[in-house]
Amino acid sequence: MIRSIVSTAVAGLAGFTATKAVLRSRLRTHEAVVRTNHAGHDVSLAEGPAVAAGLLAGGLFIEDPRQRTASLLATAAAGGLGAVDDFCESGTSKGLRGHLSALARGEITTGTIKVAGIPLASIAAAAILRGRTRPTGVFGFSQKDDRPWYAAAADVIVTGGVIAGSANLFNLLDLRPGRALKAGALTLAFTDHDRRVSWVPAGAIAGATAAAWPDDLTGDAMLGDTGANALGAAIGVILAETATPAQRRLILAVLAGLTLASEKVSFTSVIESTPGLREIDSFGREGV
Repeated sequence: MIRSIVSTAVAGLAGFTATKAVLRSRLRTHEAVVRTNHAGHDVSLAEGPAVAAGLLAGGLFIEDPRQRTASLLATAAAGGLGAVDDFCESGTSKGLRGHLSALARGEITTGTIKVAGIPLASIAAAAILRGRTRPTGVFGFSQKDDRPWYAAAADVIVTGGVIAGSANLFNLLDLRPGRALKAGALTLAFTDHDRRVSWVPAGAIAGATAAAWPDDLTGDAMLGDTGANALGAAIGVILAETATPAQRRLILAVLAGLTLASEKVSFTSVIESTPGLREIDSFGREGV
């Protein structure tokens, strides 16, 4: 197990490093990968594809074939659709309400494609995870899922919602240097880990996060939609796999509530006005 975790972490770090090196050598200061951050400084979006690549490289080492396929699918789809929004952005709509309003007017933006595509891919990943059998017992033996079809279908939808909601939430958090990476690390730290399904994929996240940490925290680079969506989806798969059905429903409710709240409330304002959260958010981010 330890060897698998280390291999996954190394793969995540190596995937990130190799991809970022290629992007930097080929694109450098190309306007397609440069954005202006909250402080008015130019930052690179190259970190996002590099994080997604690191997560996918590490995901290849997930031992369970069903979880490996689901994790790779969710991460690749979230990162890929995020990249479309990052590098091929169309329209000026922002946020869930903005994209849905644009769609109501008959305008299909890259954000609209992402809003529709990530949930669909997440539900497909959830269907792979839940499948026709489910793990049971301390040794993870599988048994046939004998629940009514509608109960199994509802669980797939809820699981897909957890994955998609997590991908979206991490994108909403990527508004200050290091914030999304810290949120990911804290989420994994407080997850009730199951050694069969969470330690190895968590290693991939740890490796990619460690590689991205220096430039992200100093504000030289940012995850963008590509990296934040991919990171959130990968964590969402872990949450979905380690939670009970009742816990998945609760997680989905919290994610939905936070998504709706983000349309009215600034997460940054809440974080900066809340003791504890403010210190965690600003830790290591000197003058950025």
